[in-house]
Amino acid sequence: MQTLRTLRWDDHRFYHHSTINQSLHFVSAVTFCIAYALLFVDPAIAAILAWTVSMTTRQAGHFFFEPRGYDAVNQVSDEYKEAVKAGYNIRRKIVLMGIWVAIPAALWFAPSLGGLIQPHTDLRGFVHDVGIAWLSLGVAGLVLRVIQLCITRNATEGLAWGFKILTDPFMDIALYHKAPLKLMRGQMISSVSSPDATAH
Repeated sequence: MQTLRTLRWDDHRFYHHSTINQSLHFVSAVTFCIAYALLFVDPAIAAILAWTVSMTTRQAGHFFFEPRGYDAVNQVSDEYKEAVKAGYNIRRKIVLMGIWVAIPAALWFAPSLGGLIQPHTDLRGFVHDVGIAWLSLGVAGLVLRVIQLCITRNATEGLAWGFKILTDPFMDIALYHKAPLKLMRGQMISSVSSPDATAH
């Protein structure tokens, strides 16, 4: 639990200064919660919602609105933050999002993926296959990074990071639900304080 709190606090203070980013994370978190519920009804649609809405809003916040360069608040460079980040840093995210974009194209031009799956015969089948492939990508991205952290760092940090990722939507709602109001008031950068839920 201490490792989990530290990971959450570092993620919050290093990567969530912008109220635009925080607001997009709030939208992402709410959508992820809906996607979690949809997993029990239609996993393919849940994955499509998670990737097209949740992931795009979340990553857009980091790519386009979060300040880069030297972090005067935490007194660390952007290079340092990227090097020590437990999860997906910008470089890893670009690779992951590149695979995400490539999957629909691969399924369109090779519907059976070389005989690995039953090929779709209509648009609905194509959408279903894309959703299942995206769900598989999400699970693989989570599991492989947990294993990598367990090997390169330690099992505690790897498992704590995996649990953090799965519960981030609920934590983000608690942390960033006031961000849209701050943004409407013209506050572009939020003071990064340690909430009780993430303090260490």
